[in-house]
Amino acid sequence: MLLDIVARSLYSDKEVFIRELISNASDALEKFRYMSVSAAPDMPQLEETDRALAIKLTTDKQNRTITFQDTGIGMTKEELTQNLGTIARSGSKSFIEEIKKQGAEQASSIIGQFGVGFYSAFMVADKIEVFTRSSKAGSQGYKWSSDGSGTYEIQEADGVPIGTKIIVYLKTDCREFSDDDTVQNIIKKYSNFISSPIYLNDEQVNSIKPLWLLEPKEITHEQHVEFYKFISNSYDKPRFTLHYKTDAPLSIRSILYVPEGKPGLFELSRDSDVGVALYSRKILIKSKAENILPKWMRFVKGVVDSEDIPLNLSRELLQNSALIVKLKTVLTNRFLKFMIDMSTKEPVSYNSFYKDYSIFLKEGIVTSQSPLEREEIAKLLRFESSKLNSGQRTSLAEYSERQKDDQKTIYYLAAPSRELAESSPYYESLKKRNLEVLFCYDMYDELVLLELKEFGGRSLVSVENDMQRDPTDKSETIIGSDGLQQSQVDELISFLKSNLSGKVFEVRTTQKLDSHPCVIVVPEMAAARHFIRTQAQSLSEENRFALLRPQLEINAKHPIIKKLHKLVSTDKELANMVAQQLFSNAMVTAGLIMDPRNLISHINDLLAKALEKH
Repeated sequence: MLLDIVARSLYSDKEVFIRELISNASDALEKFRYMSVSAAPDMPQLEETDRALAIKLTTDKQNRTITFQDTGIGMTKEELTQNLGTIARSGSKSFIEEIKKQGAEQASSIIGQFGVGFYSAFMVADKIEVFTRSSKAGSQGYKWSSDGSGTYEIQEADGVPIGTKIIVYLKTDCREFSDDDTVQNIIKKYSNFISSPIYLNDEQVNSIKPLWLLEPKEITHEQHVEFYKFISNSYDKPRFTLHYKTDAPLSIRSILYVPEGKPGLFELSRDSDVGVALYSRKILIKSKAENILPKWMRFVKGVVDSEDIPLNLSRELLQNSALIVKLKTVLTNRFLKFMIDMSTKEPVSYNSFYKDYSIFLKEGIVTSQSPLEREEIAKLLRFESSKLNSGQRTSLAEYSERQKDDQKTIYYLAAPSRELAESSPYYESLKKRNLEVLFCYDMYDELVLLELKEFGGRSLVSVENDMQRDPTDKSETIIGSDGLQQSQVDELISFLKSNLSGKVFEVRTTQKLDSHPCVIVVPEMAAARHFIRTQAQSLSEENRFALLRPQLEINAKHPIIKKLHKLVSTDKELANMVAQQLFSNAMVTAGLIMDPRNLISHINDLLAKALEKH
């Protein structure tokens, strides 16, 4: 019954039996390597110690067989009974325990843990035959055979070479595993990085080395390019390469690549898989290991190998979520540190990367649950600044360094372009005060900074929010000699409130404007703009304004505002049209109009009315 469970329920894909049998063959070779050089006094005498060590697979489509042969340690009759006659007794695990007692390090090359991998072959086999002869001097050859029904036979066999040969007689519905191309693809998928050469019908399959286990200085750029193309199944090159090895807090051997090419539409989608493969002792566990890196890092390609990750019996599922979380945290932090270093050491390459991949960084800030991780990602953000030339970008840290210690605020302004940012009514008062402002051209930038809230102890503040003064401050209600008198201001405010009823929820004066007649202020401009882009279409105009609650601030010194006051008493119809247009203009400037083209007919009506007297 246990054999039935192993053969039918333990593994999700039948193809993994090839991975398991190759892993067993690799262990047999590693055991022989260890025993042939060991100086332990109780080590048995071995035969043919100079033989070539390899794994050979042979497919026979006509007879529906696949054969696995290794020149490794082989088995005695007793070992054959223990290892193949007993389910879940791992000869490799026992071997590891023995050599660890001797303080040997070679244990890390042994793959087997559970003693069930061999039986995975019964998922596809009608019958399995095993021919083996131990490397121990004078050993007899044996044949083991079973149809998987729960019994097996062992008999002596002559002419068996040292090592092990397994012949798998395939079921009719599993004949694809006797196909050369199918088997080659499976070997490359799971077992490409096995230490020993793997031959399929006398041609070597695994030529690419497991670079993550080598010393970084030993690896050439060409090797990295070849390796990257293999693991990413792509034709471009890596833009940045992080080769990271550590033994604390976990044993990690990894290589992470940032692609040179731009991300495709599928990668941009959050449904895309993370591009990092998880290995354990050079055997593929998961080609798309979604728990190893956060979702926002799905553009990263690479390999992570950790002996510390506990696997379930079939090597297909990760266990112990606390260790997985720790692995993810370590890798994410190391990658962020690496990219921060690259941004200063290779600014040109980094700026090119930022242009193509900044959307992922912004997603990371919005989706991360860790304030520390958000702050580290924020170090990678770049913006144009009012104090720098057009096209030149700066970081939040560099902005902070340029400010006086008493400035506890980082100011930013969202606008589609630099020209619109510099001519924005929201920028005027900060320009007057000589304060540096970061310009956000991407529509997601202001949402990211809104989510971030602060950086390096400084608050992140939109200049539009800075426009919202303390309501108790009465200084701005005092109008200068070049503007309207207070009584005139009161008359105009009363008119605008009436004319724009249902649209504006407050009208007041401001002294923060010079060249603009008015401006719209809402409590959270970034959130309001996001709402307009995503949800406003489903609401009526009345409900939109009720949710936005826009406030109109007027510049009582501006010629249009002064002229509008006169029109209220001389041409009420034109005054009404001008008031509506000023409000629409201010809403466009604020980015709170879904489609400005809808305003054209109103502008034409206004022009026709204004030109009536000419």
